[in-house]
Amino acid sequence: MNTKTRLAAAVLVLAGALSVSACAGATGASGDGGAGGSKGAVAMSFAGLDIPIWNDQLEVMKPIVEEAGYQFVTDDPGWDIQTQVNDWENWIQRGDIKAIMGYPVQSDSTVAVTEKAQAAGIPVLGYASAWEGVSSAVKLNNHDDGVTLGEAAGAWVKEKYASAGTQQVALLGYWDTDLGRERSEGIVEGLKNSGTDVAVNQISVISLDDGYAAAQSQLAAQPGTKIWLGMASETLQGAYQYLMDQGVAKDDPSYLLGALDATDEVLDIYGEPNSIWRLSYILPAKVLGEANAKMLIAAADGEKPEDVTITSTEVTRDNYTSFYSDKK
Repeated sequence: MNTKTRLAAAVLVLAGALSVSACAGATGASGDGGAGGSKGAVAMSFAGLDIPIWNDQLEVMKPIVEEAGYQFVTDDPGWDIQTQVNDWENWIQRGDIKAIMGYPVQSDSTVAVTEKAQAAGIPVLGYASAWEGVSSAVKLNNHDDGVTLGEAAGAWVKEKYASAGTQQVALLGYWDTDLGRERSEGIVEGLKNSGTDVAVNQISVISLDDGYAAAQSQLAAQPGTKIWLGMASETLQGAYQYLMDQGVAKDDPSYLLGALDATDEVLDIYGEPNSIWRLSYILPAKVLGEANAKMLIAAADGEKPEDVTITSTEVTRDNYTSFYSDKK
């Protein structure tokens, strides 16, 4: 439990540090701005700052945006849609925001504020998906990435447990956002496509602590669960830690863990010899951050950027070290 607590604390410290400056930006404070700001500001709004890959993207985006002459403004809605809408309202009223990009807590609830921004001459861009009123979006192949993970996991189970009967699968998914729902549904579809004999328990989780608690509940109900899949790596990392705390060996050949969105910590786990974390896919924060920044700058400059779609890359034993972030 101690290791899990340290991991969660590290995420919260980083999220808290970013949210202090982010909240200042959302309420109209100028912030330090760095070298940017002479042309106005652009804003990036994630649903919350407790997701490491989103924080990594903000770090990538900031110097690019400032180099282009804009101040970089962010917020931390804390997964509360009304907070996020209020932040966007404040950005519209500031008068210097030239473009907004966001990943809404609930996309349909941002349609009205999106229309208001567009009417004020502020283009709104989507991250991970598009909703009514957005000008352009950096899109992810959420469903297809989920299918890929599900099919790969199903193939492993089919080979490993060919004559062992139905295997229990714990799916740590999330159904309250477009990204989470599309990935989670894709994983289930991929498992079905594989033709393997599994019973899937779908558990809605959003944080590392949620994943830890979900593993505890899953094993209380189904002690023999060996297959663990996650629509994101942070939640599955929590489940992994619970398994470690219960004495499961890091290289136990009967287990399979697999998830999307590998972080530096997950790459460490994956890199352990014969790790039970056998399937990992990544959308590199650098690639995503650069795409976001490029689209924001283009929109702020008055251009109409084309949609961009980014697909996850499979992490392998040969290439995993190449995906560590610059801060690793």
